[in-house]
Amino acid sequence: MKYNLQNSFLVSLSITLFACNCNKPMPYMFTSGNWVNHFNMNGMPRNNASSWVIGDTGYLVAGYNSTNDSCLTDLWQFDPVKNTWTQKAYFPGAARQSGVAFAIGANGYYATGTNSKMQKNFQDCWQYNPSANSWTRMADLPDINVAGTGARYDAVAFAIGNYGYIGTGFNGTYLNDFWQFDPIANKWAALSSSPIIKRSGAVAFVYVNEAYICTGINNGAELKDFWRYNPSTDKWTQLRDIANTSADNYDDDYTDLVRDHAVALVEPNSSVWKAYLICGQNGSATAKTWEYSFTDDLWERKESYERAARQGAVSWSFLNLKRGFVGTGKTAASSVSDYDEWFPEDDVNVND
Repeated sequence: MKYNLQNSFLVSLSITLFACNCNKPMPYMFTSGNWVNHFNMNGMPRNNASSWVIGDTGYLVAGYNSTNDSCLTDLWQFDPVKNTWTQKAYFPGAARQSGVAFAIGANGYYATGTNSKMQKNFQDCWQYNPSANSWTRMADLPDINVAGTGARYDAVAFAIGNYGYIGTGFNGTYLNDFWQFDPIANKWAALSSSPIIKRSGAVAFVYVNEAYICTGINNGAELKDFWRYNPSTDKWTQLRDIANTSADNYDDDYTDLVRDHAVALVEPNSSVWKAYLICGQNGSATAKTWEYSFTDDLWERKESYERAARQGAVSWSFLNLKRGFVGTGKTAASSVSDYDEWFPEDDVNVND
């Protein structure tokens, strides 16, 4: 079923203008965009897995399976064109969840994480070579002070150019340190002290060689600040909050943006590149989807994720293909293995 959004908007607009208080912003009329279900990936259901993209190929590794109460070590390769999954070499490190991943060139990298049964956090970093289908251990994430303090989970990670980056997370205390990884030298270097609030369960995405970091939690408080990092200048820039904290009208509708354990996509909408914040939790799991405009630093509500609300999902942004997918995660009941593709330009269709 397709909704005629244009006609419904014009009718609603005429009614609203007749009775509106023009000193207040108009309420949001409708959502747009569409989620298409691709059913289930191969392998066990899971949440808090990690993912990366190399070219037109996606990867998913490890995570936690609630059915058998265990952390995982399996690795899966995703072909978005053929819509197929292929199992690859098992991750050779300890089974874990809530690690981070990024890709540099032709290789993927997987680091940090936790295993609640072992009561152990990790700071090891591994390189996956798709051509050889093999893993190589790289230099551990450095300690902050005493031995073991570099270990963490629920951090954020991203790659820009020839370097990878890891920061924030939790290891008994909330963190806001950031580290740059050079895969050629196999070395980590500390970045300048970051100004962002310490947090875990945040989300990071990259656009035009800059990283954007928002959401997350600190001591039970969902965080509202939003930051952009430029690695060429090692400079942090604070953007507008993701909550209604200003005296202006632009953020009056920002009622459910704040959350933790969300995911993000970057793909074009009508040929303009946007970012999308999807799912996560704030008291309970959410399916809310929001679109971010890089040009004016504003957010707009979009069609919610059309399957069960969830947290701890993974996402894949295929920039060459201009396609984005979200999958796995934990609903209110259990870990899941379904995944969906996001079509920001399409009308809502609840039947696909």
